[in-house]
Formats: sequence, C-alpha cells, structure tokens
Amino acid sequence: MSQSVLLLPGDGIGPEIVAEADKVLRKVNDTFDLNLDFDTALVGGAAIDATGGPLPKETLDKARKADAILLGAVGGPKWDHLEMALRPEKGLLGLRSGLELFANLRPAILYPQLASASSLKPEVVSGLDILIVRELTGGIYFGQPRGERVLENGERQGFNTYVYSESEIRRIGRVAFEAARQRNGKLCSVDKANVLEVTVLWREVMNELARDYPEVELSHMYVDNAAMQLVRAPKQFDVIVTGNMFGDILSDEAAMLTGSIGMLPSAALNSEKQGMYEPCHGSAPDIAGQGIANPLATILSVAMMLRYSLKAEEAACAIEAAVSSVLDQGLRTADIMSADGRRVSTREMGEAVLAAL
Repeated sequence: MSQSVLLLPGDGIGPEIVAEADKVLRKVNDTFDLNLDFDTALVGGAAIDATGGPLPKETLDKARKADAILLGAVGGPKWDHLEMALRPEKGLLGLRSGLELFANLRPAILYPQLASASSLKPEVVSGLDILIVRELTGGIYFGQPRGERVLENGERQGFNTYVYSESEIRRIGRVAFEAARQRNGKLCSVDKANVLEVTVLWREVMNELARDYPEVELSHMYVDNAAMQLVRAPKQFDVIVTGNMFGDILSDEAAMLTGSIGMLPSAALNSEKQGMYEPCHGSAPDIAGQGIANPLATILSVAMMLRYSLKAEEAACAIEAAVSSVLDQGLRTADIMSADGRRVSTREMGEAVLAAL
C-alpha cells in the first residue's frame, strides 16, 4: 500500500533545501521499496504571489490527504507590508491548526564533528541530546481576542490572549511523558507559574499526569531560568515540555548549542501521527538563491518523517548515518564552517548525502 508525501518548498531558501531533501527521500524510497507517492503545493509568500492568499484551499486539501508533509520555510520582507491575516506565516499557522498538529518535536543534538562550531565550550555541550516538546496549536499565538485598538485617549494598543485548556495541556503532556519514558526518564516542564495563571494550570496538569508515569522524573522550571540553564549546563536536560511561545524561543536557543540552527529538524504531529516536517530555521531571504544554505536540517527532517509518520525506521537511520558520514568527511556549509573543514554549496552537500547513502 502506498503512502503519500506532500512537498511544500515555500519561500526564501525553502525551494533550495527542499530540492536536496527531495532527492534523498526519493533515493531511500527506491532503496527500501517504500512505495511513496509525491506531490507539491504552494504555501506562504509563493502562494500569495500565485493565488492572493498564504494557504490556498487546494494546498490544505492536499495536506489533509497526505500521510506526511515536508515544508521548507515561509516568509520574507517582500510580504511585510501586508496586513497580518494575509502574511506568509498565516499559511504555516493555518496548516498547523487545520491539521491539528499540536505536538512539535524539536531535537537538539550536537554531532561530535561540530563541537567546535557551538558557541559554548566543547566540554559544556559535548554529548548534548535534548528533545524539546512544544505545544503548537494553542497559547498566545492562537488565543482570542487579539488585535489592535485605539484607546479613548487616542493611543494605539496591541493585545493578545494567552490561553490553554486542561485538555490541550494534558495531550501535549502525554506526548512528553511518553518521549521521556523512551529516553532517559527525565522531563522538565517549563512555565511561568509565578506570574501567569494559565501556567499555574499547566503545572497542575503536569503534576497530575506524573502519577501515570512513575518511572519518569518530573521537574519544573520557570522559563527565564530555563533559558539561563540551557546556556549554563544544557546537558542537565533530557526532555523539555512547554507551551507554544516559550517553546518557540527555547528551541531556537537550544539550536545554537549544536553549532547552527541549520542542523536542527522538527516534527509537528497530530493524534493520528500524521506530521508536517520542517527545519527549525526560517526562510533566510538574505541568502536565498546563493546556494549556500545548509540543507542538513531539512534532510534530517526527512529522517524524522520516515520514523514517526511513515514507519520506515531503517530508512531513517540510513539518512542519519549518511549525514554523520558527510560530517566525518569534513564537508561544511557556511553556517558550520570550521578551520579544518571544506566548504560546499547547498547542492554539493545534498549530493554528498546521496553518495553516502
């Protein structure tokens, strides 16, 4: 029985990095007889230019039917003049909410070959392996009411609503506890319960869930302290679970511990394990078209896709081994360049992974 993959190249460097990841995915499809079907669609700025909106109905329909989705990136200054509802990022948020992709898995793994590329000392980050579980369809990014208004004195005011229901917290909590149980049995829940009532509830629900997972050690940390601890002693963490906004910020911070955000993949899953996979970095419009973007995070996102949605563990491991092999060869894109490395282009890095496969 075939499974379907939808490719959404998007904007900026998205088409370049997805092109390399596509080659890798098609290679393992042939090698491991995965019987995958492929389709493409528009999202973000590319969709705005072609259709007038960031998430065409055709794209959302294709996404709902797909078993897995590979996204490049969306956004860029070209569309910054548009009203908020029409900006490229609304296409991404629309996919997340439309497919109920509530669980965002963001691994921060330091490849030993890139220890010198980290902004921290090697002894602080060597062996780093953190999984950040971010709630993705709730919180302040989706809460209502939101908008801008003019007060009686004529001053403009912007407002957003930070809200989580108990069921939203409970379902992301279970994903995090299950992940911790399969790893090293440590889960840190990050909140701001000393200030925000919504995260008081978050902490209460996490404590209730902990009774169902006696083998997992649950701890709590305020988000400001968590940000500090990620820099001070990041290897104290195994799995981190947190809300949408805090997870957005902390996962980017964790990315830099690994040497470059260009190395970090991510998965966004719904309750059926249908997933959208994308690199953690953005569209990087300042380097788009120059052939210098790092495709490895997108290629590693393909590995996550194979593991979580397409149930092809052997193929996922093969891709991860190929990436490690390429790094062993000293091949580096600009973002992970080291004194003893050999600089390669986006396409050359993709071709090297293919060769390693």
